[in-house]
Amino acid sequence: MEYTRLGTSGLIVSRLALGCMTFGDTSSGFSKWALGEEESEPIFRQAVELGITFWDTANAYSFGSSEEIVGRAIKKYSRREDIVLATKVFYPMHAGPGGSGTSRKAIMEQIDASLTRLGTDYVDLYQIHRLDYETAAEETMEALHDVVKAGKARYIGASSMLAWEFSKLQYTADLHGWTRFVSMQDQYNLLMREEEREMFGLLADQGVGSVPWSPLGRGRLARPWGEETHRSESDPAYGRLFTEEDSNREIVNAVQSVAQARGVSMATIALAWVLANPVVSAPIVGASKPQQLVDAAVALDITLGDEEIAALEEHYTPRLATGMSAADRPPAR
Repeated sequence: MEYTRLGTSGLIVSRLALGCMTFGDTSSGFSKWALGEEESEPIFRQAVELGITFWDTANAYSFGSSEEIVGRAIKKYSRREDIVLATKVFYPMHAGPGGSGTSRKAIMEQIDASLTRLGTDYVDLYQIHRLDYETAAEETMEALHDVVKAGKARYIGASSMLAWEFSKLQYTADLHGWTRFVSMQDQYNLLMREEEREMFGLLADQGVGSVPWSPLGRGRLARPWGEETHRSESDPAYGRLFTEEDSNREIVNAVQSVAQARGVSMATIALAWVLANPVVSAPIVGASKPQQLVDAAVALDITLGDEEIAALEEHYTPRLATGMSAADRPPAR
């Protein structure tokens, strides 16, 4: 495993992050494809063995049961001080005024609830899952600053917004001497490269690390075109995030071609491409089988050649960025 600093912060993370949306109680109604605690154990063991110490979850994943499973896994397979633990706030946890969003009430209520479920006194990275358009930037940034000063979070991060929106939040913090974001968790993969237009330039200028979600395009880049999985058939966000455009087919075919020539998995090639971007600190890898983490780790040893990169990027066309709107939100509880 390789390790790096998250942007220009002092926080050292593994170059791969374990995505924990995969783990949770299916009876919660959040997803039909989540793995229960017993089914999750091989994944956690494999992550520790591979040196993947950056674990990312959220309060909304399976409505809290993901955090519970992750918290117990840390105690069982590792030590709290050896894991860089990240969680998020924004999506609905209940109907009350503190149940969603990033108001002061919501942030203060939800950080305490997350810490209880995770069984820890602090998280290393506390992220706003989306931008709350109904709460002033000053209120959100001051509340996050207070969470850090209270020792409940070591760093803060953001996720999935426009570059100007992120810049506004950062400069709001600067104007008041509050804690700044050290990370941006954004959608970035060979099928969705819109972050390259403005966000990545901003992150490089501000010393903020990118922690891409869905680096494999919801799994579409990890298998031949047309091959379906239980998740692709049952995940309602799948069709909203990635269309059936002909260019998508050609991109997936290019990944398959490069992978076959290299003798590695398609996931390895798709991840190697993401990791090659200097703004990227650690792509988030969601796994339902231990071998998937092995394939991800192999990507760290892959340096793509100019011809391979050209083939992978050739068929990309500009498209509307997805993953930021209300339509892409998980189901309400």
